[in-house]
Amino acid sequence: MAASLIRLHFHDCFVQGCDASILLDDSATIQSEKNAPNNNNSVRGFEVIDNVKSQVENICPGVVSCADILAVAARDASVAVGGPTWTLKLGRRDSTTSGLSQAATNLPTFRDGLDRLTSLFSSKGLSTRDMVALSGSHTIGQARCVTFRDRIYGNGTNIDVGFASTRRRRCPADNGNGDDNLAPLDLVTPNSFDNNYFKNLIQRKGLLQSDQVLFNGGSTDSIVTEYSKSRSTFSSDFSSAMVKMGDIEPLIGSAGEIRKFCNVIN
Repeated sequence: MAASLIRLHFHDCFVQGCDASILLDDSATIQSEKNAPNNNNSVRGFEVIDNVKSQVENICPGVVSCADILAVAARDASVAVGGPTWTLKLGRRDSTTSGLSQAATNLPTFRDGLDRLTSLFSSKGLSTRDMVALSGSHTIGQARCVTFRDRIYGNGTNIDVGFASTRRRRCPADNGNGDDNLAPLDLVTPNSFDNNYFKNLIQRKGLLQSDQVLFNGGSTDSIVTEYSKSRSTFSSDFSSAMVKMGDIEPLIGSAGEIRKFCNVIN
């Protein structure tokens, strides 16, 4: 679940800030972000957060927000699979609104090019270097066939032929056929948080188009090369970028609320 928990925090922070808006279910007043194209049938880990929240509420009711739990879970998920740790700021509060319309435009997609990724992260106060470091979280986790089908059947010059052939085995060419079949984002060490993701990009073995654009003759090639050579530099930059990401537009003071249950407003 490590990759999913890191992604949950990320998809929360990029829509209305780190306010646990992604956890809210549909209701009379809420249009859930869970239904956004980039989240639907894709983000998961909600029951992990709910479980943590119920245990925390038993000990310390009405104090710890769901937004903070998401931030802590992402950090602890990284540590659990051998990734870096970082010192978290806490004190975020939970939103009373959701941002379904924002989710459609504020989350990156697997088809995004380098310019789009750079400008999207920049709009959240994150540098190009932060963006490349955060993309390195794809050293763990899996993607569905529907997200990489175009890349493995596109006969592009920026994909290793053997790699494409291997991935085609579990991802048929026809839309609707095997769409949900999974493949690891990092083919070398899929369950270990390391810098192999960047080594894969240099070998043209990035699974998603939005991965490979980071090493494709553009401005970020040098950062990818640097991270491929130094796991410690990547880990350090990833930690810094996660702290910055966790700082996106938090609700503090008397703004928002501390939800009792993460999926509904009080």
